[in-house]
Amino acid sequence: MKNFVEDLKWKGMLHDIMPGTEELLNKEMVTGYIGFDPTADSLGVGNLVQIMTLVHFQRAGHKPIALVGGATGMVGDPSGKSQERNLLSEEVLQHNLACQKAQLEKFLDFNCGENSAEIVNNYDWFKDFTFLNFIRDVGKYITVNYMLAKDSVKNRLENGMSFTEFTYQLVQGYDFHHLHQNKGVKLQMGGSDQWGNITTGTELIRKKSGGEAFALTTPLIKKADGTKFGKSEKGNIWLSAEKTTPYEFYQFWLNAADEDCENFIKIFSLREQDEINSLIAEHREAPHLRKLQKALAEEITERVHSRKELEKAQQASDILFGKATEEVLRRLDGKTLLAVFAGVPQFEVSRSLLNNGIPILELLAGETSVFSSKGEARKMIQANGVSINKTKISLDKQLETDDLVKDRYVIVQKGKKNYFLLTFI
Repeated sequence: MKNFVEDLKWKGMLHDIMPGTEELLNKEMVTGYIGFDPTADSLGVGNLVQIMTLVHFQRAGHKPIALVGGATGMVGDPSGKSQERNLLSEEVLQHNLACQKAQLEKFLDFNCGENSAEIVNNYDWFKDFTFLNFIRDVGKYITVNYMLAKDSVKNRLENGMSFTEFTYQLVQGYDFHHLHQNKGVKLQMGGSDQWGNITTGTELIRKKSGGEAFALTTPLIKKADGTKFGKSEKGNIWLSAEKTTPYEFYQFWLNAADEDCENFIKIFSLREQDEINSLIAEHREAPHLRKLQKALAEEITERVHSRKELEKAQQASDILFGKATEEVLRRLDGKTLLAVFAGVPQFEVSRSLLNNGIPILELLAGETSVFSSKGEARKMIQANGVSINKTKISLDKQLETDDLVKDRYVIVQKGKKNYFLLTFI
């Protein structure tokens, strides 16, 4: 059995640990869990740290449980937040839970015998739990003083906090107690902002049933520039292909800073320690080759989206560097095409111009300003320096409806690096 705690330390993934936790993990197979917030119909890259904690936990020979918070999603966790969030309907929650379960199944092994992963939903044990029973069977064991001492509560008291959010730690604490009693769970893990909620659970277990339970948290991951991990300029990077295309997902990892990559490869890769150390050493010798970024982008994109989607993302990446063909360009779906050319100059052109075909000089230096003059355009086309949809053109080229990609777009390439996206409306 691999030493899980030592592995986390090497990966830079250990923040707080309750005394006795490491000894327990080295002595027996332990069942441990992490809770996931169901407020969206997809998990994001930010959730990957906790997903990978469960993956490393299972690979160390222990049994992981992913708890999706169908009940707690109706309440809202105050940890790390400055204001109360909107509560979700049961219908929306059920949809979100189903989507998240499908994503978790790509990472955890649910068919490996004794330490097979499980997914549980705390709505199953809370749906028939009355308020009176809750305050009698749970509330009496934890003092208000104990609850007020938690950072997640103290940080919110000045601006006010609802009773709903104040009691959240009791609800999460009861989750731990329920799993301890019914699933033999001895360990709860989570991000460092969850320490207070997790230890409320260990306290409840101790007081209510005389049992012993343990806690372990991971640091909140930040990028080297201080910005939040898991976000791009457009916002969250999601595991769902509908919310973040496989191309954008691949690019997120490919564009990671060198300093970040050394941390990310340890956390998110399933490679062994020796291989990771070797990759890091190679990367330091020739950082311009971006070996770490490529290894990371390939491994995670394939795991989340499939080998086929990884290959498509790589082909899409090649388009901007002149290696791809028109055939590859035409195979892109519309969302990926727009993502690839999101940063290039764009023009809208009337579709009616294509009815009888439009001379290429008229298009590039009349209807658009790809070139400042027809003379400049003529000179560059004659020098074989202009492509339409990755295919070189001549001066007699007339653009017609058949030239449109996805029946709407034309990609103009001027020289090696200058691209323009024309949208016909």
